[in-house]
Amino acid sequence: MSEETEATAEQTRSIKVMVVDDHPMWRDAVARDLTAAGYDVVATAGDGPQAVRRARAVGPHVLVLDLNLPGMPGVQVCKELVGADPGLRVLVLSASGEHADVLEAVKSGATGYLLKSASTEELCDAVRRTAAGDPVFTPGLAGLVLGEYRRLASDPAPTAPDEPKAPQLTERETEVLRLVAKGLSYKQIAERLVISHRTVQNHVQNTLGKLQLHNRVELVRYAIERGLDDA
Repeated sequence: MSEETEATAEQTRSIKVMVVDDHPMWRDAVARDLTAAGYDVVATAGDGPQAVRRARAVGPHVLVLDLNLPGMPGVQVCKELVGADPGLRVLVLSASGEHADVLEAVKSGATGYLLKSASTEELCDAVRRTAAGDPVFTPGLAGLVLGEYRRLASDPAPTAPDEPKAPQLTERETEVLRLVAKGLSYKQIAERLVISHRTVQNHVQNTLGKLQLHNRVELVRYAIERGLDDA
């Protein structure tokens, strides 16, 4: 095993995952596949209220979440948990590819959206990338989400007269932000700028802190509102 493969395996073992789905066989299969891939599956849940209680108790890094849940819709589960813990990453795993469902999930705080037709390999890779902060979408859906943010940005909310001046970003932070807005993954940004994946993550985290944003989805919207995706 190469050093890079060992590092990836170690990173995977350190990721705590919770699986939420109302179908026991599907839920167990996803949990089993992720465990086999080396993830630390800390809990599962079969309905909305149970998902909220257990997630608060175990503190997963990534929540693999179905939208169609009894007791409380998946989007509400996402809103409550991400609202209480902005560092939580939510990967929606749904049978629905309806645009309205995708956009509602993203607006509720989900950082990724994968269809249940995805392969086990795609799911495991999506969980790893979600944990790293990358937005992960089934092909075709990423463009939809970026398009919605561009639509929202065309009618931005008015700023208050006493709103503080926007924080100053460094030249490199602005460069990374521009590429984030274009939809590039951390790996692609690292290759484009000839820097390490970790350095890209550090720049994004610093930018999130300066702008007082919670996740990469909010960062993309911020960048698009300022036209950085067209720069």
